[in-house]
Parts: sequence; structure tokens; C-alpha cells
Amino acid sequence: MAGSLVFRAGANAYRLIRERGFDPGSISTLAGASGGAKWLVLSQLDRVLARDILPRMSAPVHTLGTSIGAWRFACLAQPDPLTAIERFEAAYIEQQYSEKPDRAEITGKSREILDELIGEDMLDFMVTHPVLRMHIMTVRGRHLLATESTPLLALGLGLAAGMNALSRRSLGAFFERALFYDQRDRPPFFDVDEFPLQRVPLSRDNLRAAVLSTGSIPLVLEGVTGIPGARPGTYRDGGVIDYHLDLPLATGDRLALYLHFYDFLKPGWFDKHLSWRHASPSNTSNVLLVSPSAEFVETLPNGKIPDRHDFVRYPHDERVRAWRQTVDRCRALADEFAEVLASDSLAARLDRL
Repeated sequence: MAGSLVFRAGANAYRLIRERGFDPGSISTLAGASGGAKWLVLSQLDRVLARDILPRMSAPVHTLGTSIGAWRFACLAQPDPLTAIERFEAAYIEQQYSEKPDRAEITGKSREILDELIGEDMLDFMVTHPVLRMHIMTVRGRHLLATESTPLLALGLGLAAGMNALSRRSLGAFFERALFYDQRDRPPFFDVDEFPLQRVPLSRDNLRAAVLSTGSIPLVLEGVTGIPGARPGTYRDGGVIDYHLDLPLATGDRLALYLHFYDFLKPGWFDKHLSWRHASPSNTSNVLLVSPSAEFVETLPNGKIPDRHDFVRYPHDERVRAWRQTVDRCRALADEFAEVLASDSLAARLDRL
């Protein structure tokens, strides 16, 4: 049956759902990719996640996000996630800049949105959530990638991109993964070893800085320094290495639910245009990927998913109008998702990832 949503599953997830149906209680991980403004096609689906799925989950459920994925889960981990989503969505859509904003201005606006999203009174609840275990992946810049000098930073990124095209492992010479993790339960991605990895216990003292840093796109926002509990250095967008989270997300008969902008996964930020670079089948085996169909995307304003280039592509009022229309249009995705869950028809809609 065709629809506005595409449901794809890795090998083990496909088998389990076809045999048993879909049970939210089988979810052990929620995954959220980098993507900036692309998240606006998911905000209505996130409401279904908060309203219909989260209450049926059993602890512990790990959330792993890079960049906007971490910001989305910062909404989900609050006492009233639906209100948090609405608050974040409004602040994100309405952000406004001067004609030629510099890095400091964009960083300042991100901090304002963070203040709107995560108040001091939310921190204790978020790090002790009864069901969710928040984990945030970011990167610590090495060598040229630790500087804020535009020429040197651009040179370092160019070198990293070139080396990555030859070997993804080469990114370890430029970046160190930094996983801010909930200490209560060890996640399945805790011991990944493809790149240098720093593990930092997540706490009320560093949660806001971790969320800010994983959204700090190099050359667009300033890196974050002085994060409590972390090694000295400059922390940046976790999507540089883990763009679409090519990581072991779930094991055994447990599933990773992945609401995504696309029906495919790319490992790192520099892999976006590398046709030969794909996520590992072993990492996606337990993944259930839910995304809007290409046909649905064509019905959105301007026939596309929002992205950060819209800030320069359209005047402020036109961008805001298009983004609001996108969110309204995506109510259809939420309605379809809720209906699939209520009718237990996901197995019949499932394709292989």
C-alpha cells in the first residue's frame, strides 16, 4: 500500500517485525541524524513519538543524536515533550539574522534558541529521565580543526574531505569523537573503536554545552570550549563523523527506531556526495527507518525539504512562511504514522533497508 511515509528495516528488524508485528516496547534506541532545518519535516512525527510511542516504551531507551538530532531528543526528554517540541519549532522557524551574519551572530542566536528550549529547571529531570537515556555525539577538533581562524579551519576541512574520500578512517587524524553519555545504562555504541573516542559522563553541568556543540557546524558557528568534564579543546558538530549514525544502535531482538529525512543513510558529513559510501549492513540490521516519500516531498513548498541554505535563498518572511507551511503539510505524515501504529499495519508496509 502506497503512502506518504516509507518504512524500511534492516535484516533482523525486517524479520522480527514481519514475524511479530511492531511493538514499541521492543525499542531500545531512538536515533536522530544531523540535518539542520531538515528536521522540520519530522517535527509532526516527533509529536507522535512523544504522544503515542514514548508512553509504551520500557526503560532503558537510549537516545543518540548528532546536531539537530540531539536538539530533537532534548525536547523528548523533558517533562512535557509536546510543549517542548512546539517551543523549539517556533523559535527555530522565527530566527532572524542581519543581511550578512558572521559566526558570532549565528552562534549567539543558537544560544538564544537553546535558552528557549532547555531551561535550568529542566536539567535535573532530563539527566534522570525515568525511561530515556540521553547520549550526545560530538567531535573535538584536532590540529587545524581546533582553530577559529577561517583560512586555517577551511584548509583543515578541505584536507579532511580529501582524505575522507580515500579512506573514512582518515578522519581520526582530524577529529576525535566525544560521546556524552548517560552513566546509568551502557548503550550498544559505547565501545565503538573506528575513531579515537572520548567518553564524557552527561550531567546537568554539561548537557546544554553538549547540545550546543553537536550543532556547531564548522565555519558556520563557533566551536564550544570549556565543557565541564570534557578534555580541553574545541567541540563541533557530531555529524562531521556521524552524519547519519553508522553505529551499532541495537542488538538482539531490540530495535532502533529512526525517524529520518531520507530513506537511506550516509556515514559522515563528507560522504554526502560519495555514491560509494554507505552505512554498514551490520549496523543497520536492527534499524526501523521511517521517512517521507519522494512523492510527498514534491508536494512541500518549493518541492523540497527545508535546509539551512534557505536562510540565504529566500527573504526572511518568505522562508518563515514556507517553513510554517511545511510543518502544517507534515501533519499528514503524523496522521499516517499514527494510523499505521493504531492499525498494527506496519509489517504490511515494510520494505528492506
